[in-house]
Amino acid sequence: MSVVLGPVAPAVADDWPAPAWLPGGHAQTIWPALCARRYDGAAPRFVRERWDTPDGDFVDVDRLAEPAAPGAPLLVLFHGLEGSSASHYAQAFAHTARRLGWGFAVPHFRGCSGELNRAPRAYHSGDFEEIGWMLERLRAGHGAPLLAVGISLGGNALLRWAEEAETRAAHTVRAVAAVSSPIDLAAGGDAICRGLNRQLYNRMFLRSMKPKALAKWDQHPGLFDRARLVAARDLREFDDVFTAPLHGFRDVADYWARASSQPQLRRIRIPASLPLAGELAQELEAFRVKVTASRNEAFEAWRERDHDDLVVALALALYLAQRPEAVFAVIEV
Repeated sequence: MSVVLGPVAPAVADDWPAPAWLPGGHAQTIWPALCARRYDGAAPRFVRERWDTPDGDFVDVDRLAEPAAPGAPLLVLFHGLEGSSASHYAQAFAHTARRLGWGFAVPHFRGCSGELNRAPRAYHSGDFEEIGWMLERLRAGHGAPLLAVGISLGGNALLRWAEEAETRAAHTVRAVAAVSSPIDLAAGGDAICRGLNRQLYNRMFLRSMKPKALAKWDQHPGLFDRARLVAARDLREFDDVFTAPLHGFRDVADYWARASSQPQLRRIRIPASLPLAGELAQELEAFRVKVTASRNEAFEAWRERDHDDLVVALALALYLAQRPEAVFAVIEV
């Protein structure tokens, strides 16, 4: 097991190269969504719950039908833009949770479960209040801290919740992870609105987002500028006319700036007290630091131990503490 940390350029572990037959970011994005095997055996089965929200709306939560083992954690997945429990990554996570005997739940953002929500709002990348409400309800029903993972938009929203919750987050979740998340929405928005990205991904997202927005206008006439929505050709224009005004932002620039998790990552906290501290210290001693060919530092364990996930977290914390200029690190384990 190794963790590679890079404060300037993204770091990639030397012994996990991308497959030669799958070159480039576009192929590595599209192929898993269309062709990759999501599970072994039967498809994961879900049981749906409908929750009433405090503002008179509803959200749908899909839980893995197979019961979790006694004392097993509950893994909560927040899906990406226009995702759901049917998304390829949700199916893969569900299969892994089933194999481990864990509980698994996918709370759908509003309007993403196959039915239009009632309220004059939808969902957005910085919706930390919605994330917090969902996690608290799941925590109350599970009776123990949760494990939470967010994919893309869901990851950024999850990080925004962890930032706002600060030390209180540890009472709800044991760990959070963000996968392929646009933590700088302005940079991500600029990238997806130009070149081949504009042709591939904008069209894909807008194909479902615009009809849902127009249905929301029919539900609440005059909610936004319908003509501008119809004319929107990329996510920037869509967010400017729909997402931003519906959720209290001045415009798309204000939305992307305030909803991004990157500027506030240092607000994320872990508990001050750490169980198993002595055992973790012994395992940390097994880690050795080296400098890779790309000039990134790598911590490597000479053998795997019981608490490698926590040891990696400690190694990362020590690394950042010694390098205050490193805003965040890219990790491959």
